[in-house]
Amino acid sequence: MPAQIRKLVVQIDETHREMDREVQPPTRRALAMAVIHNPCAGRYVENLDELIAIGEELGGLLGQRCVQALGIAPEQAHSYGKAAIVGEAGELEHAAALLHPKLGAPLRAAVSKGAALVPSAKKQGGMGTAVDVPLGHKDAAFVRSHFDAMEARIADAPRANEIVVAVVVTDSGRPLPRIGGLQVHEIKGTDGLR
Repeated sequence: MPAQIRKLVVQIDETHREMDREVQPPTRRALAMAVIHNPCAGRYVENLDELIAIGEELGGLLGQRCVQALGIAPEQAHSYGKAAIVGEAGELEHAAALLHPKLGAPLRAAVSKGAALVPSAKKQGGMGTAVDVPLGHKDAAFVRSHFDAMEARIADAPRANEIVVAVVVTDSGRPLPRIGGLQVHEIKGTDGLR
């Protein structure tokens, strides 16, 4: 069964100045969120295949929305991350079912490749609960300039029987990175680490 989506929200965050210095080009992060009905809310469900399938659907949808919002080709994406907030009639395992088994493959397709694990976070809460979506470079986890996060929050979600699913894609790392480590131009992209 496809996701029952109540709301889609897409946001862009652009940083043009940091510490009174120009950031050129500006760093940009796109956040796409879906508020979905939780088909397992209010009861224990042993088999979470329905949520796993919904996660697969949302990985592609939200990843594509982020890439479109940034106005880039998929191969120009740098970082990604995912998160979910489960309403009070659900459980954390519902978020895990959405995020882990199948959401990653269509998200990777939306950003062209994605050799590295997709960082993730999950929590339970009521309407207006925020979650920080962790970020890492899509092809090399050791790229320190891309360790970041973006807050995801929707004022009227999740309701008790809903889940907010969030994906973030960037076209750059943090503004003014300078702590060393593997550089973007040094990425091999074969093992997901370097």
